[in-house]
Amino acid sequence: MHSYRPVQSPKLQPELHHPGYIYREYVPGRQLASHIACYWTMDFQAGTGNPWHRVLPDGCVDIIVDLHSPSYGKAAFVEGLSTRYKVLHFTKARSVFGIRLYSESARTFLKYPLSAIVGHHVFLEELWGAEGRLMAEEIMAAKASSDIVATVERKLSQMLACSDTYSPSLVYQSTQYMYEFKGNLSVTDLAEKVNFSERHLRRAFDRELGLSPKEMLGIVRFQSLLQEFSSGGYSSLTDLALKYGYYDQSHFAKDFARYYGLPPKRMMKKG
Repeated sequence: MHSYRPVQSPKLQPELHHPGYIYREYVPGRQLASHIACYWTMDFQAGTGNPWHRVLPDGCVDIIVDLHSPSYGKAAFVEGLSTRYKVLHFTKARSVFGIRLYSESARTFLKYPLSAIVGHHVFLEELWGAEGRLMAEEIMAAKASSDIVATVERKLSQMLACSDTYSPSLVYQSTQYMYEFKGNLSVTDLAEKVNFSERHLRRAFDRELGLSPKEMLGIVRFQSLLQEFSSGGYSSLTDLALKYGYYDQSHFAKDFARYYGLPPKRMMKKG
């Protein structure tokens, strides 16, 4: 089982969500658990207010299917890695299904490096051709979320079995260390662990993921902190920050502003 399980704001602030807004996550099967963080759904009913959906950087990339799209070709797209939070406001009914892929495994399924889609989205049909349109059609024809998950699991398992493309070993090995140490490493320490120079490490990350190892470390550290917060396993906000290497309160606040968009004490009610 993967040790790194990023969390999104709906799991952290359920009290802020409108009754017409529903977000759910689904655990992948054992065969895909080391590649997929989760499957997720988001549904918004029109006429029930104007809720927001806060998207946090998590070091993952998402395949998203708009279940209300009038076009199969435009329904499914890949959202690239992000380094800052985003807030989406809904005014029309929305229903989407997402596949949250770990960045080091994403190329196995997408066939392209994530550096090609950082900061924007690409239609799945552009990456997979007709297979992208067919997958969107099968997902949109499903009657329930469980049927969608079953369809996706079957498709991705087939791709994994047939794949001969893997993420570069250096990036994969580096991210495993990041997860193991919950992002609380310096780039220098990370380079020593993988036995490469910092320069070589930065080049590998830029080529494959489109962001630096320092940025990825920051995201993993912040997400690891949020994961522990969501489980309630901390005594105080200060202790939690210190545990993850935030010895400077201003640095902690700056990271929250960048990755979450809210002051720490506003989000962490127990802090």
